Amino acid sequence: MAQIASTAAVTLPTSNLLAAQLELGISRDEAQDVVAEPAAALPASQSLGFALGWDYAHHGLTPPALHLFAASPLRQGYQAGCATFGHRTLRAHRHTQLWLALRTHAWTRGRSFEDVQVTPNYLQQIEVSHCPITRQRLDDHPGSSKQRSIDRVRNDAGYAAGNLVMMSRAANLAKAEHGWLQALEVARSVEAGPIQRIASLGPAEWQRVAVLSSFVTELSHEEAAAVPLLVMPPNRLRLFNPIQALQALVTRQLATPGWSARLARIEALLPTEGAKGDFNRFLMALAPRVLAVQDLNQEPQIRWALEDAWQQPLLQKRWLRFALHLNAAQTEALVQRAAAKRLISCMHVQQHSQPSATEGWALERKGFCAPSIQGCASSTNH
Repeated sequence: MAQIASTAAVTLPTSNLLAAQLELGISRDEAQDVVAEPAAALPASQSLGFALGWDYAHHGLTPPALHLFAASPLRQGYQAGCATFGHRTLRAHRHTQLWLALRTHAWTRGRSFEDVQVTPNYLQQIEVSHCPITRQRLDDHPGSSKQRSIDRVRNDAGYAAGNLVMMSRAANLAKAEHGWLQALEVARSVEAGPIQRIASLGPAEWQRVAVLSSFVTELSHEEAAAVPLLVMPPNRLRLFNPIQALQALVTRQLATPGWSARLARIEALLPTEGAKGDFNRFLMALAPRVLAVQDLNQEPQIRWALEDAWQQPLLQKRWLRFALHLNAAQTEALVQRAAAKRLISCMHVQQHSQPSATEGWALERKGFCAPSIQGCASSTNH
């Protein structure tokens, strides 16, 4: 079986927040467009708009015509930047364009945008070739259901590192403001029928939306352990539940050579004989389903095979039985020890303190900019 990725990382906290970050290797197809949310423009900061226009000029790029009316702070920043830089501009590539488009998208809606970690390089790292929800190959055709789109997984958080994922326009629009429980309810409703699709997504796709949302939702250890891994955590998405980080890490090992020896050494780190026995029985249920597709050599296909293995009730039952031998703190420590001993292939583990785990997410403001800096914004009426 081909290897899925060359690098990845998991970030775990040092406090009660118990947030984790799992970075998976991804492909590097082009990303140009950001799909706008179906919402009216909100007030945004004049200073942020000016800085945004300045950066357009600094990279030698022209802002969208929609924001070039006379009173727009974005236009004012752009004109000031052009006067300052002239032809001495920075080289812009497709991820620079995506970064500016995403900032413009956030600014016009008054959404918080964390610009220290969310850079063109960061957006390159979360780029994917296929939508994690619909599994369709993404394209760059404006208005296409498969058009590339950057979405905030938690709608009550801003555009910040750990809360962003690339998916199709159709999946973005369907997900909208659905969180973990709302998406799960929709998935169950569609699965029960008679309506077979809601917002263009079927039951399997809604289940992936729900699992994706669960990664950034603080759940009890028991509740998180009961969530099947129907979608692998996208690159650099932060996982708030250690048991889901362990679930993804263990599953991913089967995509790289030497997985049996690595998982045997992870098993040896478990605290009790009962946990070791149930872990081994879980692996006996997982491995045959993944090895059955060992002739696959494309990253998306291998990822989907790993995800589809979790559709088996027996596998989920055995995982839950094993996971309940541990608590959240023990699971976090297990991941850290496995990483320290280099038992996790193609992955790197980082540790976040409680404040930094959601730094820049603006959770206290539901993902919006601070009211004190909100002012005149660009408007489609000009």
